[in-house]
Amino acid sequence: MLLRRPWRKPVEPMATTVVRMRVWPLDLDLNRHVTNGRYFTLADIGRMDYVLRSGAFRVALKHKAVPIVGDTWGKFRRELRLFERFEIHTRMLGWDHKWSFMEHRFVKDGRVLGVVVMRGLFRSPKGGVAPGEFARHLGLEEASVEMPGWLTGWSQSCDEMSAALRAEER
Repeated sequence: MLLRRPWRKPVEPMATTVVRMRVWPLDLDLNRHVTNGRYFTLADIGRMDYVLRSGAFRVALKHKAVPIVGDTWGKFRRELRLFERFEIHTRMLGWDHKWSFMEHRFVKDGRVLGVVVMRGLFRSPKGGVAPGEFARHLGLEEASVEMPGWLTGWSQSCDEMSAALRAEER
């Protein structure tokens, strides 16, 4: 993505970025289709394209921050097979006081084959960079766009699981 960046046009922070890809042999599982874990790795490529093109990397550099993925979730609808072309459509869904939420849609011939959703943050030496502050540096309002109920419910379930794991550790 870094090598391709000079030829990729910048995008607005709430825009959808598109990366065109092809399925290669190392993407496959024993069923000869893209393995479920590979979708999460491919989503990283879409996310890097978005971060580079939206200017988020400049904000991260300013804060000496690195991106951290907190949780991911996947929905698989149709398979991708060897040598098929597909696209990864990446967009920002919104943010709360701690997390930013992104969606990666795997699309072939206009049809969504799978979706990976991620919540993450940027961590600097001083701690997490508030997503609202990050948004302001990108020219957006500090308050998030309204997020769908399924997304806030998923985030709440992630928080509950984290609390349960912390309780187990005590």
